Amino acid sequence: MIKKIIFFTALVIGLVSCSQSNSKLPADVVHNPKSAETSNTGEKMPQISFIYSEHDFGKLIQGEKVSFPFKFKNTGEAPLLISKVSASCGCTASKYPKEPIAPGEEGIIEVTFDSDGQRGMQNKTVTVLTNTQPQATILRLKAQVATPESY
Repeated sequence: MIKKIIFFTALVIGLVSCSQSNSKLPADVVHNPKSAETSNTGEKMPQISFIYSEHDFGKLIQGEKVSFPFKFKNTGEAPLLISKVSASCGCTASKYPKEPIAPGEEGIIEVTFDSDGQRGMQNKTVTVLTNTQPQATILRLKAQVATPESY
């Protein structure tokens, strides 16, 4: 009886998995002119260049909120698009331009660190996703957070 149940279960799983379509992403969605599978097509690409990619806030008292503007420039030859800015934890927030940045133009990604609930040496990262190659740029924040009693 158990063998019949196992066989029937395997048969149903096999039939269900075969009936699912194997859809693929269209090639234009994943096109990247600098990928390993294609040669350099001569397409103009944007490039993001930060003045500073790391900032040390120094010593903070727990509960302080501090901000730093990471300034950047599009040093490439095509409009720069920032699709997402995400932090390594919920203690950082960011403001960034949502519109394209033309070649030669500058912008700011403002990052805020909230030290509430933090203690000791803090090393946080902010990942900036763009239409550049490579797509991700990592910004770093540091701070030494002291509790009010120990300050």
